[in-house]
Amino acid sequence: MGKITSMQYYRVPPRWLFVKIIDDAGNVGWGEASLEGHTQAVEGCLDAWFDRYLGFEADDVEHIWQMSWRTSFYRGGPVFMSALAGIDIALWDLKARKLGVPIYQLLGGKLRNKLKVYVWIGGDRPGDVEIQAKARRDQGFRAVKMNATQDIGWLDTPSALNDTVERLKVVKNLGMDAGLDFHGRVHKPMAKQLAKALEPHSPLFIEEPLLSEHIGAIRDLAATTSCPIALGERLHSRWEVRPFLEAGCVDIMQPDICHVGGISEMKRIAAMCEAYDVALAPHCPLGPIALAASVQVDAATPNFAIQEMSLGIHYNDTGQDITSYIKNPEVWRVNDGYIDLLTGPGLGIEIDEEQVRELSKDAKAWISPGFIGPGGEIREW
Repeated sequence: MGKITSMQYYRVPPRWLFVKIIDDAGNVGWGEASLEGHTQAVEGCLDAWFDRYLGFEADDVEHIWQMSWRTSFYRGGPVFMSALAGIDIALWDLKARKLGVPIYQLLGGKLRNKLKVYVWIGGDRPGDVEIQAKARRDQGFRAVKMNATQDIGWLDTPSALNDTVERLKVVKNLGMDAGLDFHGRVHKPMAKQLAKALEPHSPLFIEEPLLSEHIGAIRDLAATTSCPIALGERLHSRWEVRPFLEAGCVDIMQPDICHVGGISEMKRIAAMCEAYDVALAPHCPLGPIALAASVQVDAATPNFAIQEMSLGIHYNDTGQDITSYIKNPEVWRVNDGYIDLLTGPGLGIEIDEEQVRELSKDAKAWISPGFIGPGGEIREW
């Protein structure tokens, strides 16, 4: 056993927040508490918990998770759960490294030796999509995801949906699968039309076809389409996931390990999904620690389907990528649509702390972009 003696966080470009925990024996664990557009709020939450948890047993991961949840009275939500995720992931990493095993060995052991993955592409026009999809295919990917639409009005012209179908057809013609992310920016009048238009072309899934606060409308949409419905990045605990499972309106659950309180809660959500025959496909447009943590859960989860990777995602526009900040970037090599299971101790990645410290100096918090419609109205991003 070892008591926590140091807890620190590092804000690093492009938009990530790393957490480092050390115990009195010198054991180290790394976590990620990234919350896009709300970095300062998460840092404030971490400051409060760091003051509280110094001196706690680092091995008592579940005790610290429950202490955070049960004694806070006001709990949950993206800020709270992202801060908790950073601590939780770091504690799992520390414990598994101390024992010399991957984290998945502490979760019951691996169920697979490699993991199916997908990656983002952009491009507003079919020609752009073809170029980018081919580039991803050359990288070894066999599945991609792209935004279904640009910004779109509450009730827009139906012709605004035509390009979406054409872009999906381009990817399918290359022999690849494609998920379409509605991104919560498509409202009910347009979402119904778009799902129907995409259905004949068999998307891998349609993601966040409506905002998650509209569970009744998502249930109604699910009853009218054969497209698999994926969602979950804006659900922050098993209690928020439960009504979607009970409503039967989701086929693929996409919790984000940085926003659901870390490895501990992700594993519990995965088990709940299995009971409802819902696949797990963790959301992860974030950093290498978040991805490595997701992979640890994926390895030990029977209903795991596919893992999102942020390799070369458009948000990584500052020169840093998931191959940055780590000394073994080869772990993210993709071969025929899969990555090999991480086999090193803890998270299975080796953090380059010198690079973390250097690039965290004066790092700016990332600000979420937004859309303004032609009438000056604020649209969903």
